[in-house]
Amino acid sequence: MKKTSQLIGLASLGLLMATGGAAYAQTMKVGVTVPLTGPAATIGIGARNSISMFPKKIGGLDVEYQILDDASAPTNAVKNAKRFLGEDVDVIVGSSTSSSALAIVEAIAGAETPLIALGASSRIVAPMDDKRHWVFKTSSSDSLVATAIIKHMQEHGIKTVGFIGFNDAFGESWLTEIKTYADANKIKLVGVERFNAGDTSATAQVLRVIAAKPDAVLIAAAGTPAALPHVALKERGYKGKIYQTHGAATDDFLRIGGKAVNGSYLPVGPNLVWEQLPDSYPTKAVSAQYVPLYEEKFGKGSRTTFAAQAYDVLLFLERAVPEASKKAKPGTKEFRRALRDALENTKNLPANSGVYNMTATDHSGQNDYSRVMVSVQNEKFVLEPLEK
Repeated sequence: MKKTSQLIGLASLGLLMATGGAAYAQTMKVGVTVPLTGPAATIGIGARNSISMFPKKIGGLDVEYQILDDASAPTNAVKNAKRFLGEDVDVIVGSSTSSSALAIVEAIAGAETPLIALGASSRIVAPMDDKRHWVFKTSSSDSLVATAIIKHMQEHGIKTVGFIGFNDAFGESWLTEIKTYADANKIKLVGVERFNAGDTSATAQVLRVIAAKPDAVLIAAAGTPAALPHVALKERGYKGKIYQTHGAATDDFLRIGGKAVNGSYLPVGPNLVWEQLPDSYPTKAVSAQYVPLYEEKFGKGSRTTFAAQAYDVLLFLERAVPEASKKAKPGTKEFRRALRDALENTKNLPANSGVYNMTATDHSGQNDYSRVMVSVQNEKFVLEPLEK
């Protein structure tokens, strides 16, 4: 009887090692939710493409990736995130839009699973609290790129600016940021209007903004919908300067906007124009490796800042995973906690989207190297003179 019990015990131990125990020790799970359909699909597809280039091993660990479409809807992004939690993923990546990323932050609070968001809103990681303790992001914050726009406006004598933005978290965040920095620099905000990503016309909003006679208009939208009010402004004869946010930094925006978007200005991630940067720019060497590989796989001119921000997730994981695996095995709370700690301790990481220095109070970790101003000339992004 004693010998039989020992054999059963050994068999049970072997079964544990062959199933759950092996999964713990060998494979890290990464859950990704991005918009592959809907208004933000242009952004999400680029992110999906970059993640498809990730290696199957990071820091000596096998990695399993699951990519789900959230169809540009925050409710779907939340469903996907909760599904990942049920499958014991070690880190969640997404979503690409601020509204979906913010919804995930709220929905998974207390789950103690790292989230690397791809949305731009500063509110994704600030102010720091118990929820955001587990959240990081790779995209430039609205506050960071807003300062570049305001500086450019000052240099061009802009005294008044109109605003047309998305009627969502992205638009709200941008309105807050631009008003803050405009007020501080004596630029008056006039003619505030909103529209939805799925709208087919923004004529009414454009006419009201034009009636306010601003020196410039800022359009705060992401993806191809950003072209809608831009084209309408030109069609209605607006002669002032038009600014876009980094949310419009895609070839699809140029294609849909056509000649109407020529002469406009926007901040972009440095990877988008890496060939135009001086060799001394700290992100150039990274983009010189990544962008050609991306375009070889997905087509010449297919690069986007959103794709690059997603690829920067890999650079973070390559730093963080070896540190976390020293302390625990994938699939455990201890590993997820160690991974979070390692992400927070990322220092001097040159990437496509900037040079990252995370701290306990700053889970974006970017500086002025994270954005450059470009103008649209002949339907191409052209680097403006760099800030000194």
